[in-house]
Amino acid sequence: MLESLYYFTVIVEQKSLNKAAAKLNISQPALSRKLAKLEQTLDVQLFERVGKKLELTRIGQVALEYAHEFKQLDQRFRLALEEYKNENIASLTIGASLTTLQSTLPDLIGLLTKDSLSIDIKTVTGKTHEIVSLVKQNQVDIGLVASKITEPGINCIPLFDDHLRLVLPKAHRFSAYSFISIEQLNHLPMILFSKGTWYRILMDELFHKYQVIPDIKMEIDSFEAIIRLVSTCKIPTLLPQSYLRKHLLEDNELMTADIRELQQTVRTTSLIYTDWNSLNRTTKELIEKAIQHF
Repeated sequence: MLESLYYFTVIVEQKSLNKAAAKLNISQPALSRKLAKLEQTLDVQLFERVGKKLELTRIGQVALEYAHEFKQLDQRFRLALEEYKNENIASLTIGASLTTLQSTLPDLIGLLTKDSLSIDIKTVTGKTHEIVSLVKQNQVDIGLVASKITEPGINCIPLFDDHLRLVLPKAHRFSAYSFISIEQLNHLPMILFSKGTWYRILMDELFHKYQVIPDIKMEIDSFEAIIRLVSTCKIPTLLPQSYLRKHLLEDNELMTADIRELQQTVRTTSLIYTDWNSLNRTTKELIEKAIQHF
């Protein structure tokens, strides 16, 4: 994704696939395929053709902002690695599902680095079943998933329960309602998390149970992008409570609302590992701090 976003920024700068391909030293057809794959992944159109030039669509402008942020974050990460690569520091590899990557992992890393920055932390992301496999194969020290795992050979420590909430702009017509039912989401324009994730599966099961068919305008795999788009496009969404920090809502002029039926979307965020005795000191310290914190 980072590589695709970088190619995207170059295309924006050059306003031409040919010029961008020349700068990137790849063929124009190859670059076109990469752009098409990115748009397919995001399920949006990023450019419109104006004569021989490419102009950003509205969502393309939003995507460009995040592409620059990802680039800056990547640069900071590489700088941090460069600073510590020759030092004898503790290391930890965490496997995180996409949901926990955006909602819980930052807090977890904050707990570990609060007293010491001399820790080499690496993260591997994937779907829940992929993280479980990585833990079993000892390719990561510990896994963070939005689920209870009961598989043989896996130790699971539940941290907290989480459920979905309706997130909407403060100016939305629902903001004045004292009660919102699940049926009121029928045909409602919404932005939802991408298909295949646990929370999206729970959403779809709930919609099916109550025969609700929302008008899905966008499907995106980034909570942060969804928040920004809800604020920009004035369209509600469903997000896990654990991600909805107070400042995040206030900064984007958003609010949350309870829908009784959403209590059925409970997920338990857990830490998973194989054998306690095989864990290094840093991993054990993280588990102990997480249990105490959550």
